[in-house]
Amino acid sequence: MKKRQNVTIKGTKDGIVLHLDDSCSYYELKKELDEKLSENQRTQAERQSTPVKVDVGNRYLNDAQREEIKDLIRQKKNLVVGEIESNVVTKAEVDKLKAENEVVTVSRIIRSGQVLEVPGDLLLIGDVNPGGTVIAGGNIFIMGSLKGIAHAGVFGNDQAVITASSMQPSQLRISDCLNRAPDNAQNNDKREMECAYIDENHQIIVDRLQVLIQLRPNLNRFEGGH
Repeated sequence: MKKRQNVTIKGTKDGIVLHLDDSCSYYELKKELDEKLSENQRTQAERQSTPVKVDVGNRYLNDAQREEIKDLIRQKKNLVVGEIESNVVTKAEVDKLKAENEVVTVSRIIRSGQVLEVPGDLLLIGDVNPGGTVIAGGNIFIMGSLKGIAHAGVFGNDQAVITASSMQPSQLRISDCLNRAPDNAQNNDKREMECAYIDENHQIIVDRLQVLIQLRPNLNRFEGGH
């Protein structure tokens, strides 16, 4: 009977990929990984710095085990290991993902010198006064006047948007893009809701709210039914 392989080495144009079985014991996995890498090194021609990608499937590795695997690979000549990929999501990662996808509703006025920051989307029922700041990892929806600073997509989300019942900001930021107040911002007496988003030229555009239907269809993520 053929022995089950716990470690599979696959060569790619970008280096090698190590597929590590997720059903054997950690001890068996480490032992076979050491043997396979040593054998692979003897059969491969000498070359500089081969990138190594590690896939452990459904196996959970704690921080110490991850470092052990990385150290074992680094001991082999010319092998450079990157991150270890796993299908297992830790509770901390789940909590972080949940927070970043949660809509936080706040009913208050953000006054000068105050900062309101949330990890996900922000729904503010109230105004952002001049000198006030709102920051969100996702989108910012303001049911009121925006006269201060709004920074959406703070962790690098270029698809984030900012909307306000009255858009008169002192500064708009989405991801790493910045747009200071438009010339007519202080004279903006329109009652129509407006939105700000990053366009294809990586510039922040302020437009009427209705354009988001085509530009950001993923905002309909809570829509259900038929």
